[in-house]
Amino acid sequence: MRAGDLLKVDYLLLMPVLVLLVFGILFIYSSGIPYAGAHISNEYIRQIIWASAGLIIALVIALVNYRRFYYFSIYIYLISLLPLVYTLIFGRVIYNAARWLRIGMFGIQASEFVKISVIILLARYLSDTDHNREAFSRFFISCVIVFIPMGMVLLQPDLGTALVYIAILVTMTFTAGVAMRYVAFMTSCIALTGIFLVLPLWQSYILRKPLPVLALLTNPKILMLVILFILLLAGIALFGYIKFKKGYFYWLVYTLAISVFSLGASYAARLILKNYQIMRLIVFLDPNVDPRGAGWNIIQSVTAIGAGGLTGRGYLQGTQSHYRFLPEQSTDFIFSIFSEEAGLLGGLAVFLLFVLICSRLLLITKTTADSFAKYICAGLAGMISFHFIINVGMTMGIMPITGIPLLFMSYGGSAVFSAMAGIGIALSIYIRRFNR
Repeated sequence: MRAGDLLKVDYLLLMPVLVLLVFGILFIYSSGIPYAGAHISNEYIRQIIWASAGLIIALVIALVNYRRFYYFSIYIYLISLLPLVYTLIFGRVIYNAARWLRIGMFGIQASEFVKISVIILLARYLSDTDHNREAFSRFFISCVIVFIPMGMVLLQPDLGTALVYIAILVTMTFTAGVAMRYVAFMTSCIALTGIFLVLPLWQSYILRKPLPVLALLTNPKILMLVILFILLLAGIALFGYIKFKKGYFYWLVYTLAISVFSLGASYAARLILKNYQIMRLIVFLDPNVDPRGAGWNIIQSVTAIGAGGLTGRGYLQGTQSHYRFLPEQSTDFIFSIFSEEAGLLGGLAVFLLFVLICSRLLLITKTTADSFAKYICAGLAGMISFHFIINVGMTMGIMPITGIPLLFMSYGGSAVFSAMAGIGIALSIYIRRFNR
């Protein structure tokens, strides 16, 4: 650990992060001013403290050789799971979800920190198994590492954060050279599950007339018969593959297996999802289904972004935030407030800053001589880009509302600390990228 190493950090990675932190503080301040101008929230003061502490955390971690995380990865992972277990039992319930640990006047979202520990342990496992890149066991154990904390997060329930773990898994396994058929199988199952889950909602709330073919997704008896029929076909195809060793039998089994998993998972999701989560899927399809209820956030967010025009209304001049039309404006919808006051050009600036951050992380994966370091940076790039795409898409009405923050800008210490810890590890890797 040498202080001189700070002169070697990747400033093209660090600077856009700092700019986003400053943007976050400025517009959290703006979101706390009502139209009358009488009250100013103290959230921006907390955000200044958290951003400053996060920067210190990142620089301290940058001074530490990232290989130390390799040796302690399993302990970091297991210790990070303990707060998740505690949260499930004693967590503070906010908006129907037990996501927060209460410590004095502060709340800690444990799931934010687990993402970093998952990236570290998964990077170690993938680097240790580089000699057997396409083995199914490599993909399966990678899934186990990710799905354990992901399952705990789903039980809170926190669908948005749980999906981040999927993005991390896909990005890291793809970078590690895991066989594409395994990665494609998982992503296809997730995509089809979402489609099968949404189709009955679309039929009921938007189309508003029954389609007989969709009965197989909602009627348990029909669904069971369809699944049994598909399993029968899969069994015949499997026998054909074993008997004749023809590739088309293998891909037939592969496709049928995706169908079975997706149908079963979509039906289970309908049983597990809360009413407010189902309504979020419905209003994503059409916010006007419930314009004064579940669709309110999307409508007001899109209104705010559209009102910004090309150059915005000007700093502290936004009406959606100052008239308090938009809920959660300093957290989930910080981009809406930013776009109203900074306009399309400001939104493009934020987009370019995130592109620069992710491109620098991917550049490190190209230049580092250590596969452990490469997979960490790939996981961080997947995490940050997924947060950006989902959050910004949510504010624009093209993604479901999942309650996922815009990293570096949204109000909240947990997200800032975990993201800055990840940046610190990336800076440490950059300093030592040529070391073997």
